[in-house]
Amino acid sequence: MRHPSMFVASLSMSPVSTAWKRLHLLAALAGAALLLAPTPSRADPPIEQVYDVYCAQCHGLKRNGTGVNLPGLSVRPRDHTDTKGMGDTPNEELFKAIKDGGLAVNKSALMPSWGAVLNDQQITEMVKYLRKVCKCGT
Repeated sequence: MRHPSMFVASLSMSPVSTAWKRLHLLAALAGAALLLAPTPSRADPPIEQVYDVYCAQCHGLKRNGTGVNLPGLSVRPRDHTDTKGMGDTPNEELFKAIKDGGLAVNKSALMPSWGAVLNDQQITEMVKYLRKVCKCGT
């Protein structure tokens, strides 16, 4: 009589078992190829939705600097509805603040950089959107 471990070893060497191993390997490689393949381009979500996801926690749903994170912040976030304050800020500075964070424009370190999350086109669209929110430019 064979020992149970011999039975298991003999199963792992059978042609059926080898075929299954190859099939699993092939499936794993196919899955990896799908993960690494470029995905078809999808349209970016509307910039207002991007704002609601990434900005509203601090800047607020009303875009006036009164987001839910306000009580935990040592510096009040920028009021994007402030025509004068936003109007005095050049587009390039807004772009840089969004992409590289507050410190990049000598503002609060609490403003994170979004350059790894948003692409340059989305950041440009966000700057245009902020101009619409503040009613201070195009």
